[in-house]
Amino acid sequence: MTDSSIKRVVLAYSGGLDTSVILKWLQTEYNCEVVTFTADLGQGEELEPARRKAEMAGVKPEHIFIDDLREEFVKDYVFPMMRANALYEGLYLLGTSIARPLIAKRQIEIAKLVNADAVSHGATGKGNDQVRFELGYYALAPDIKVIAPWREWDLTSRTKLIEFAEAHQIPVSKDKRGEAPFSTDANLLHTSSEGKVLEDPWDEVPDYVYSRTVNPEDAPDQPETITIDFERGDGVALNGQAMSPATLLAALNELGRKHGIGRLDLVENRFVGMKSRGMYETPGGTIYHLAHRGIEQITLDRGAAHLKDELAPRYAELVYNGFWFSPEREMLQAAVDYSQEKVAGTVRLKLYKGNVIITGRKSPHSLYSEKVVTFEDDQGAYDQRDAAGFIKLNALRLRLLGRRDR
Repeated sequence: MTDSSIKRVVLAYSGGLDTSVILKWLQTEYNCEVVTFTADLGQGEELEPARRKAEMAGVKPEHIFIDDLREEFVKDYVFPMMRANALYEGLYLLGTSIARPLIAKRQIEIAKLVNADAVSHGATGKGNDQVRFELGYYALAPDIKVIAPWREWDLTSRTKLIEFAEAHQIPVSKDKRGEAPFSTDANLLHTSSEGKVLEDPWDEVPDYVYSRTVNPEDAPDQPETITIDFERGDGVALNGQAMSPATLLAALNELGRKHGIGRLDLVENRFVGMKSRGMYETPGGTIYHLAHRGIEQITLDRGAAHLKDELAPRYAELVYNGFWFSPEREMLQAAVDYSQEKVAGTVRLKLYKGNVIITGRKSPHSLYSEKVVTFEDDQGAYDQRDAAGFIKLNALRLRLLGRRDR
């Protein structure tokens, strides 16, 4: 039963088969006006075709929004997450997860701008994205109505989608006829691939699935050395050249692509409960993540560094599960950002056949003291006799246990 009170809806629209069908389905099923929103997050695709397709579907030109969000995406979402060293289940750099709150935020802004009654997305009822989008919507507009077609309609297969498209004169690109070999999602941070040829976790990922990186075996036989400069935990320059956040990440992506860096074959636990197998390519993000840890090694106190390592999995889980706009994520962010005040300096890295190797780091705020740590004469900078009492105090409970249990 559709909601007859919905007169205007803002749809997250890519112009692909799924969202093109959703656009027409909303018009026919809800008899409502559709406003389309297409976000440029650096996915590397031409976005003007989305505008033309929306116009062909009867969307008013003033109701077609195509926004370049690349700088905002990296500056306000990717970099804050990278300050936390967030990895979901110890491996995943959260490329899809971190894009969803920004899309949701802009969708709600547009909904308010055009006085829409509802928002809609093309995420399926099996995945994480439905949760991420909708938690974002409700956090920013608690009373907004949400339409999730994949949870409502009876178009349960690719074949039915194509039949619906052809019945309503929606253009279907030739590569979409029949079953697609896998589905992808891309932005400036990563490309993810899931489904079909990737569903059996024993089968190796076919080479044609990779789109962002050369095969490490085919990467250059000579390593390439680069430097990344950091200020307050954020990258600000590559090889001494100052760059904006999005420009820096794009440049690192090209270096990562060239050297086959950032491939990840992962079986992960989705928030909805099932396990899924995905292939992720995060070339620039992998380099950046390791560089950031490199500069933290000499600028963060041990206590702060170890506490951050305890908080990072929790932070990553919040992002993965869609709680970007939650108070607990914001609390963690405040702690993380406080830790980054003196995280500044330069990291030198060697890129070679899928590997990122840190070869040097320096900082005006370094806590590393050659005078204290040296194996040569430290001229009294550290009194080795102090260690005896330190060890005896730490050993006290172990000695008491040992005497009792001997």
